[in-house]
Amino acid sequence: MKVVIQRVSQAKVSVDNEVLGQIDQGLCLLVAFADEDTDETIKYMAHKIANMRIFSDPDDKMNLSIQDVNGKILSISQFTLYADTKHGNRPSFTGAGNFADSNKKYQQFNEELATYDLAVETGEFGADMQVDLTNDGPVTILMER
Repeated sequence: MKVVIQRVSQAKVSVDNEVLGQIDQGLCLLVAFADEDTDETIKYMAHKIANMRIFSDPDDKMNLSIQDVNGKILSISQFTLYADTKHGNRPSFTGAGNFADSNKKYQQFNEELATYDLAVETGEFGADMQVDLTNDGPVTILMER
């Protein structure tokens, strides 16, 4: 499982010019799964993200979690995080998980994030989406498990 975490002041995702998910302060997550990802992997990643201290405290130190700042999450599936660019000029995505299984894992991941009392907005799994965001900081973190 791979997740690109971006601290944002605003973010939205659209399909065919229709906004599907939109947040103000919070985290925009680009999420991809591999076939070997398990329930344990999903729970671990959701826990880390919900508790990661990457928001500024009054002393301007990254010391607060998304829960501490009442932030929201915009979760977007993105299998291209598994691009293999080692050979040739066309990326291979064979490391990405099976479509149907990854869709289930994506839904499970979003449900797990919600157990932390986080508002979770989403895009549409497998769709051609347009993402608009303002990265705050910028703070961008890559998590892999």
